[in-house]
Amino acid sequence: MAGEFDTVDVGDSFTTSGRTITEADVVNFAGVSGDFNHLHTNAERMADSGYGERIAHGALVFSVVTGLLWQARDEAEKRHMVAFYGIDRLRFIKPVFLGETIHVEAEIVDTERRDHPVATGVVRTEVTAVNQADDAVFSAEFLTLRR
Repeated sequence: MAGEFDTVDVGDSFTTSGRTITEADVVNFAGVSGDFNHLHTNAERMADSGYGERIAHGALVFSVVTGLLWQARDEAEKRHMVAFYGIDRLRFIKPVFLGETIHVEAEIVDTERRDHPVATGVVRTEVTAVNQADDAVFSAEFLTLRR
C-alpha cells in the first residue's frame, strides 16, 4: 500500500486479515445502535425463518469492514489519510451469520485530484468482504481523502 496521494496507483490491491463475527459483537452493536430487530436478537424466531438463525446487522458488517481496512494500513498510509469521504454502490450481498469469519479484498479503482484545504485528492477503492467459504457478503466503493 502507498502513503501519499501521488504514490497511489489504480490497480493497487490488498487483502486484510480476518475477523470472526461473534455473539458479543451482535449484542454490543444492538445496544449501541438501538437496532434490536428480531433478525439479530431473537434466536427462537429466526430458527423458523428462511435464514434458520440470527444474522449480523448490515451496519455491523460495514463497521467491521472499515476497521479491517484501517488495521491493514501501514503507518505511512495512516499519516496521509485525511478522512473517510463517502461510499458508493453499497450492497449487502449475503447474510453474515454469527461465527462466520470475514476478510476484505480491496483494489484502488480511481484517483482524482481535488482542490481541498487539507487533502490532495480522493482515492476510490472497490471493497469486497468475503466469508470463510470465499462468498462475497458485502461490496462497496469507499472514497477517502488523502494528502
